Formats: sequence, C-alpha cells, structure tokens
Amino acid sequence: MATDTDIPFEAALFVRAEQVEARLRALLDDRPLSGEILRPQRLISAMRHGVLNGGKRLRPFLVLESAALLTPGHDEAPALTVAAALECVHCYSLIHDDLPSMDDDDLRRGQPTVHKAFDEATAILAGDALLTLAFDTLADEALGLHADRRAALVLALARAAGMGGMVGGQMLDIEAEKSAPDEAGIIRLQAMKTGALIRFACEAGAILSGASTADRERLAEFGSAIGLAFQLADDLLDLTADAGTMGKATGKDAAAGKGTLVALHGESWARKQLNGLVAQAHALLKPFGEPAAMLKAAATFVATRS
Repeated sequence: MATDTDIPFEAALFVRAEQVEARLRALLDDRPLSGEILRPQRLISAMRHGVLNGGKRLRPFLVLESAALLTPGHDEAPALTVAAALECVHCYSLIHDDLPSMDDDDLRRGQPTVHKAFDEATAILAGDALLTLAFDTLADEALGLHADRRAALVLALARAAGMGGMVGGQMLDIEAEKSAPDEAGIIRLQAMKTGALIRFACEAGAILSGASTADRERLAEFGSAIGLAFQLADDLLDLTADAGTMGKATGKDAAAGKGTLVALHGESWARKQLNGLVAQAHALLKPFGEPAAMLKAAATFVATRS
C-alpha cells in the first residue's frame, strides 16, 4: 500500500521501516533456497545481527517512495524486495566498515558491532554473504519484474556499490587519513562512499516503474543532492552529537585527521549549504507536483536529522 502523503514524515518512515524489516527477516530465513546446500546457523545469526538491529531504513524508504511516485497504486511487492536488497548492501558495508582493519568501531546502532558480537572472520563472511544475497534477490525471477528491469537494477546497483562507487569511496576515505583531500576531492569521496547508494535508491524507483529516461535522470539527480546533504549533516553530527545519541562513536573523523567540508569551511557554512541542497532537491521534484511531498519531506529530514 502506498504511503499516505498526509501522515507525518517520521511516521511514514517508521511504517516503511517495519515493512522492510519484515522482508529482510524473510530473506534471512534459515531454510536454503533452490541451488543452496545449507545456511550455517552462525553465519545467519551474524547477518541478522548486522541487519535486524533497527535503523531508519532511509535508503529503502527512498526506493519505495520513488517507485510510488511514478506508479501510484502499483503492486509494491517488487519495490519492497528491491528496497530490502539495497539495505543488505548498506548493512554489509557497515559491518565491514566497523572492522578493526577499517574504522575499528565497537558500537553500531547502540549495540556491539558484528565483529564484537561474533568475531572478525564471521563479520567478514556475514558482509560477503549480504552483498551476494542482494544480487541474488535482484536477479531472481521471484522478484516479479521483467528480465530487462532486473538486469538494469543489478547493473545500476553494481555500479553504485563497487569500485567506482561505494567501495571506491571507502578506498579514498582510507587514503584521506594519510593525505587530506581538497574540497573537490572531499565532494568526490562523499559522492562515492555515501551518495552513490542514496542516488541508486532514488533511481531504482524509476527503473522499477519503467519510467522515462528524463524521470530516471531527475530522480537520480535528486538522490545525488540529498546524498551530499546526508553526508554533510552526518559530519555536523559527528562534531556536535554524543555517542549515546548517535548509537556509534563520534568525533572519529577529526581524530583520524580526515578532511570534511565542515572542517574545511566551518559549521555556519555547512548549515547554509544544507539549506541550499534541500532547496535544490525540492526544485528537482517540482514537476511531479503534490505526489512528491513525501520525497520532499525526506530531503528536509536528511538535512535536519538529529
């Protein structure tokens, strides 16, 4: 059922998160699928620990709402499955980012990270399995989409998540600890590490709907704008919020000497930039009219969340 644009944004976000959580639980079932031999219990437990642990499920929300925008009243089952697959990729990246060899974090969403709750080897395998599961899910005929649309989703997510997207951005982030990038370098890093999956989330709705190239590009641009806003807001929170509020360690980028736009230009500049990015995102949605209200609210939320 499409989300009612008259209900408050955070209530809608909660409803969507509940829907996605249920789909994720189904994907992480103990029973092997056709072609699988066995799903080891410890591996499944670690995957569930890294996925079924709360979170706002913003990326899945964007998939669902962008699809609903372009095809109101449609069967939401395929979009919900695509949203869950994207969350598997996002959660895999968090599990690996938290490893001692990466960001070395002990806390994620207010609970021990996967390598702390289990061990490093299991955390690596849980991340590997979640990434593989995402593409398994998108390629499966059970998704209920024509093969051309499934292939387009697989390709778009691979490009967003791989060496030219999220993983490449993580590599640039590691290099930033040794040599702080300039402003252009920071923007590129953030567009890859954080923005690429958010861009895909918005573009995925257009792919699901078989939308025009123009609408797909418009939603992708919207995703890019709110992706940059998301990271800018995150950098502000890293400086101003405490670990209890964030559910993870804060101040780590500054301690590691990583360059951020906030560190480069200051808090006041960053807040003005956030306002500008929200205005840009809203303007991109203007051709869609009132049905885009929930996506507009998402852009505002991304920039103002605490």
